[in-house]
Amino acid sequence: MGKKGRAMQLSQLRVLVGFACALLVAPNLALAQSVAPFKDRLFAYPEMIDQRADGRFQRYAYDEARDIDRRDSIPEKRVDPAYVDLSVRRQQRAGSVAYGQRNLEFYEVGAAQGADFAVIFIHGRGGDRRLGVDDWTFGGNFNRLKNLAVKNDGTYYAPSVPDFGTNGTQAVSALIRQVAKVSPGAPIILACGSMGSLICWRAADDAAVSALLDGLVILGGTAHRAFTQSPAMRLRVPIVFAHGSNDQVYDWRSQAALFDAVLAAAPDYRTRFALFETGSHGTPIRMTDWRETLNFIMSR
Repeated sequence: MGKKGRAMQLSQLRVLVGFACALLVAPNLALAQSVAPFKDRLFAYPEMIDQRADGRFQRYAYDEARDIDRRDSIPEKRVDPAYVDLSVRRQQRAGSVAYGQRNLEFYEVGAAQGADFAVIFIHGRGGDRRLGVDDWTFGGNFNRLKNLAVKNDGTYYAPSVPDFGTNGTQAVSALIRQVAKVSPGAPIILACGSMGSLICWRAADDAAVSALLDGLVILGGTAHRAFTQSPAMRLRVPIVFAHGSNDQVYDWRSQAALFDAVLAAAPDYRTRFALFETGSHGTPIRMTDWRETLNFIMSR
């Protein structure tokens, strides 16, 4: 073999070695996908009025007159029809998964198997699976999430959690395992609203369940300072916080303290915090930009 041939072989070897190294340092390369737009202008975040932590903590100018009264045809009950696309209902169906001697009932929207990604929404106290698929409430944001899943070959799940303790955690864990089974390799994002955040934190503390998760979204939820010692933290599961500054149920400052604790422990951790100025307890469910959130989580 001549000098030119050996040089070509060496060049090819370097390319292969470089590619192998890239795979070693980026084991979650499969997550690098992008969710296509759907009604982005209508659901975009309002004006940002402050930010810190290199832009990872963002404060938005929430305005009830604009974001509820002018957005809804019947305030807090029925959004303006421009915000919804009801064709997604054709891919919505009821399902259940067994855990112990019981069944967890849920609604499933999108691919029954082989999904490119999955989002599981956990309701708060007094809710059930119907809340997570209601097309008209919370400014149409659940309808948008359903459409983002369907139009991007994903699946959205909304279960009826029996409680927010051990029983509910076992039920949701069974659903997570089922999703991982029917859509192997698909990123699984667990989103928890209000008291439902207790389920997210319990999942984060479970090593086996955390290994199946690719993102956590906490919407107006409780804080869990022990998260920095959790298996989910060690596995670097991305986490997105959203809260209203006038939340009378859970104070946003506790969540912000957890956000700061995460960055103090791991400055390069993939986390974001969206604070809606003057927003109430339900504001994050109404105002979270789901396309931006999913793309942030799945871009790693």
